[in-house]
Amino acid sequence: MNPQERMEELYRQIDMHNDRYYNQDDPLISDYEYDQLSLELRRLESEYPMFARMDSPTKKVGGTAKRELKKIKHDVPVISLQDVFSKEEIYAFVEKMQEELAEPEFVVERKIDGLSIVLRYYDGVLKEAITRGDGEIGEGVYENALEIRTVPKTIPAKLPYLEVRGEVYMSTESFEKANKKQLESGGKVYQNRRNSAAGTMRQLDSAIVRERELDIFVFNLEICQGREFESHAETLAFMAEQGFSVSPGYEICRTADEVWQAICRIEEVRWSLPYGLDGAVVKVNSLAQRNSLGMTSKVPRWATAYKYPPEQKETVVEDIIVQVGRTGRITPLAVLHPVRLAETTVARATLHNQDYIDEKDVRIGDTVVVQKAGDIIPEVLSVVKEKRPEGTVAYHLPKHCPICGAPVEREADGAHLHCTGEECYAKDSRSIAYFVSKDAMNMEGFGPSAVEALISEGYIKNIADIYHLKEHREQLIEEGIIGKEKSVDNVLHAIEASKGNDIDRLITGLGIKNVGKQSAKTLALHFSSIEEIANADAEALMELPDFGQIVAESVMEFFQREKTQALLSQLAESGVNMKSLAAQTRRDDRFAGKTFVLTGTLPSMKRDEAQAIIEAFGGKCSGSVSKKTSYVLAGDEAGSKLTKAQSLGVEIIDEAQFKEMIR
Repeated sequence: MNPQERMEELYRQIDMHNDRYYNQDDPLISDYEYDQLSLELRRLESEYPMFARMDSPTKKVGGTAKRELKKIKHDVPVISLQDVFSKEEIYAFVEKMQEELAEPEFVVERKIDGLSIVLRYYDGVLKEAITRGDGEIGEGVYENALEIRTVPKTIPAKLPYLEVRGEVYMSTESFEKANKKQLESGGKVYQNRRNSAAGTMRQLDSAIVRERELDIFVFNLEICQGREFESHAETLAFMAEQGFSVSPGYEICRTADEVWQAICRIEEVRWSLPYGLDGAVVKVNSLAQRNSLGMTSKVPRWATAYKYPPEQKETVVEDIIVQVGRTGRITPLAVLHPVRLAETTVARATLHNQDYIDEKDVRIGDTVVVQKAGDIIPEVLSVVKEKRPEGTVAYHLPKHCPICGAPVEREADGAHLHCTGEECYAKDSRSIAYFVSKDAMNMEGFGPSAVEALISEGYIKNIADIYHLKEHREQLIEEGIIGKEKSVDNVLHAIEASKGNDIDRLITGLGIKNVGKQSAKTLALHFSSIEEIANADAEALMELPDFGQIVAESVMEFFQREKTQALLSQLAESGVNMKSLAAQTRRDDRFAGKTFVLTGTLPSMKRDEAQAIIEAFGGKCSGSVSKKTSYVLAGDEAGSKLTKAQSLGVEIIDEAQFKEMIR
C-alpha cells in the first residue's frame, strides 16, 4: 500500500473511530490502538504533506455535539494534550520546560479514563454541566450531573462564577453492578467502563444516571471570578476544600527523574485501582509560567500526557482462519482462546501474511503473547515455544481462495496473497459495500449488512444492480431484507441522490488499485469526464500531480478491462453522472505546482472556500508546513504552522494578498 493509500485508509479509520468513541460511546479499539493510528498518520502527514487533508482528524479534538441534547458553547476551549509514549519523550518535555522557564515545578496526575465534562457554578450553586463535544461546543447534561453522587450541588465559596473541569467515570463496583443487572434482565453486557460512563451521561433519562452510580474526579480549575491563585496545586487544594473529589494521588516534582518515578508509581498501581486509567499527565505547576508558554493550535505547551504501553497476556491459538478483502487480499487471523486485555475481550488477532507467520512461527495450538497495539485487530507479539504441544505443524496459507476456490497468487512486489477469481463473492460484497460507503458514493443507510443481504437474495450481483433496486421496492418492503418501508425508501433515496455526485466519488468507489480519494480528486480536476480518463495514455496520466508510473498503469489497466467498460456503460444508462463538475469549475493553472497551507481564521472566508479556490486554479493544499510549501495563507490565531513557516522561510500571505492573487 503506497503512502497516499495508507493515509486515506487512516483518515477513514480514525474518522470512524472518533465517531464511535465520542458520539456513540461504543469504540471498536483501545485508546492505545487509536493512539498508534494517530501517530502513524501524523508521521505520514509530515513526510507526505501533499496528501494531507485540510480537515485531518489530527487537527481536531474529537466528537460532535449530540442532536438530542442542548448545545452550549464553552467559555474555555476543552483541549486535548500532546501524547507521548516513552521515557525519553518525558525527559525531553521536562528539559524543554527547564530551558524556557525559571526552576519550574511539575504536577504529575493520574489520567482517568472517562468522559470529560465542565461544571459551572454561579454564586456557589451548580447551574450548568457540559460535555466536551468538539471542544468548542458541548452538550448540556445538567440534569444528569445532578445525579452524580460526587458532584457538589453547592459549594461554600459563593463566588460570582466558578468553572471546573473533571472526568466522569464508573467505578469497578458500579460497573459490576450494572453488568449484573444487565445479565438478570437479558440485556447486553457492557465491555468497558469508560464507554458505560460516557453512554450513561448522554442518557435523556437522568434516573438511569442515578441508578448506575457514576463518580467524578475534578482535575482543573478553568475560571474563578473573585479569587487568584499562583499554582495548579493551589487550585486543587482549593477545589478539595469546596467539596470536589480532585485528582487522586497527585505529586509535585522538580526534576525529570522525579517526574518519571511518579509516572512509574502510577503504573505500578494502575490495575489495582477502582477506576480506569489510560495514562499519566505532567503539567507545569505555575499558572503564570503556563500563561507565558501558551499553546499551539491544538494543545497546550505546558502539559503532556504519557500513555502506558499496552497490557500483554498469554493465550492459546485455537485455530487459524483466512478472510478475503474487497481487493481479494487473503488475510490470516488467529482464533484465540478469549483473554481479557485492557478491559476488553480479545478472541482474534491478525497474522498479516505468510511472511509474518513464518517469521514468528505461529502454529495452531501454540501459546502466544498478545497485546492490543497499533492495528484494529490485536496482534500476536511472540510464541512461547517452551509451551508448544507435541505434534504441531507449520501453517501455510491456502493455494486457493476459501470463498470461491480460485487460485491465489502472491503480489509481485509484496508479501500478500490475492484471490484471482473474477466472480468471488467475498470480493464482490466488500467492493459493493465500499462503493456505497461514506468515503465513496456516500449512500447513507446502506451498510455492509444490507449489501450482503441483497447479494445473498440475488438482488445485486455488481455495482450497476444497485441502481435497479427501485424496480423491486414493493418486494423489498414485503420481504423486509433491509428493513421496513421507511428503511427501504431511505436507501432508495440515497441511491438516487448519489447519481449527482462528482466523478471523484465514483472513481473512489470503483476501487482502482493504487488510487485513493486524493488521486480520484486529481483525476476529476484534470479530466472532463470518465470517458476522457478511460482514453488517457500513460504520458498524460503521469503529468498529473503525484501520479507516478505505478498509479498511471493501474488506472490504464482498470479502464481497459471489458468488464469495467460494461459496468461504466450500465452506470451511465442508469443516470449516474460521468462528467467532472470539478473540471468544469476550474479557472486556470496559475497555481499549478504550488502547495498552500491554510492556518488560523480568515476574516471573510472559510478554509474550505479558500481551498476550493486554490484547487480551481490548479493548486493543492496540505495540512502541514514543509520546505516544499509555496505559501502559508495565515489568518488570526495562526499558531505553530505560522512559526514553522517563518523558520523555514516559506512565504506567508494574508487574505488580502490571496484575493489579489486570484483577482
